[in-house]
Amino acid sequence: MFDAEKIGKRFTEYTELRFHENYNEKISFINGSCVANDEKTIKGHSARVFKNGFWGFASNPKDKPGIAEELIKKAQQNAEILSSKLKNGDKIFRKQQDVVFEKDLSTKKAKMTRKEKFDFVKDLDTHVKQNYKKVSSVQTIYSHLKTRKELLTSEGAHIIQTLPRSFIRISLTSGEKNQPVSISESFGGLGDIEDIFSSPEDLYSDIGILYTKLMEKCSGLQAEAGLKDVILGADLAGILAHEAMGHTTEADFVMGGSIAADLLNIRIASDKISLTDFAHTALGETCPMPVFYDDEGVEGKDSKIIENGVLTGYMHNRRSAAYFKVEPTGNARAFSFDDEPLIRMRNTCILPGKDKLEDMISSVEDGYFLENPGNGQADSTSEFMFAVTFGYEIKKGKLGKALQNTAISGKAVDLLKTVTMVSDQMKWVSSGTCGKKQPMPVAMGGPAIKCKVSIGGN
Repeated sequence: MFDAEKIGKRFTEYTELRFHENYNEKISFINGSCVANDEKTIKGHSARVFKNGFWGFASNPKDKPGIAEELIKKAQQNAEILSSKLKNGDKIFRKQQDVVFEKDLSTKKAKMTRKEKFDFVKDLDTHVKQNYKKVSSVQTIYSHLKTRKELLTSEGAHIIQTLPRSFIRISLTSGEKNQPVSISESFGGLGDIEDIFSSPEDLYSDIGILYTKLMEKCSGLQAEAGLKDVILGADLAGILAHEAMGHTTEADFVMGGSIAADLLNIRIASDKISLTDFAHTALGETCPMPVFYDDEGVEGKDSKIIENGVLTGYMHNRRSAAYFKVEPTGNARAFSFDDEPLIRMRNTCILPGKDKLEDMISSVEDGYFLENPGNGQADSTSEFMFAVTFGYEIKKGKLGKALQNTAISGKAVDLLKTVTMVSDQMKWVSSGTCGKKQPMPVAMGGPAIKCKVSIGGN
């Protein structure tokens, strides 16, 4: 714990002092053999000072007496060096807070031992090999990240947050027709493993569903290339929300010239589309990646990006909020102790609509239902290309054969204008990290949406 009263006397300019600890675990099996059994902790302190329009930053992994005061002094010196050599400094949003906040989402249950976790993963691997003979290769991975942050600011904020996330990823491969076909899925989310799974048997049914999809994919067909009527499943809607629209509306990207810079208060999507980056609570439930206060000590607030098709706002840190003359939204996040906070998404999703998925499928005469995304990318124009690793053809309103791997591409601002139906059920995806100078755990989600998109294939 920081001594707020003692350290606070060192604050002569706007200052943030942060202790940051990341604890990682990973256990991985491939075809019965353990290939990873790791745990590591990365921790340290950092200080950031805003002086004369410039940021000074300093960090140190050592925990020693006087480290806070030492880092504050170095950060002040770094800010002074920059301000002496550069012109046209920034302004930042300032507001006295006097808030003391602590949130620990660690499990209250009895902790599993390292061996129990090892046996848990091994059981899943063995279950696949014993029950699904057409699986030629299986990989089972347990991953866990617990982040603890303590933040002290010159504006009176003293915030401590502990956030665990745990996942099991199953990857199945079949050698049917001498051509390997693979499918993967991650299970888990917010919490320690004890809060998410009671035993390996909890995942047996999910593995069975994944195997069925693998067998369907082995005899799947290639999509017909072109602009098609499609239903993007919740996973794909989520990655579209994050990659193609979310990044373009991060205010630092907007200031750098993203497509969203000239579209504020303009219709960019069907009136059926609303998109929000939630801080910590969505639709009455805690989000998979809750940010109650960000790494600038700002309270997390929802960023409403699109409302009924109209672009209504951006995601902000203190700097961009001052530039746009709005309040910050609590989107400043750092991955490690030696990272400076950047504007990052938290829980970005398209909001559910009123349509039933079965009605959406029955409305498609000739098209595709695309479920699982693979790798993808998007740029500041909202142009995207996403791999699709599983889906079905739709013929006369009914699901047909499964698809082999394919891809979709286009501009999000064009695709979203073609949306005619939005399902009433949504799903979060939160196992991945977002790359923007530093990796960052995020959540993305949405309902299934009916739209038109360019798909690759024959």
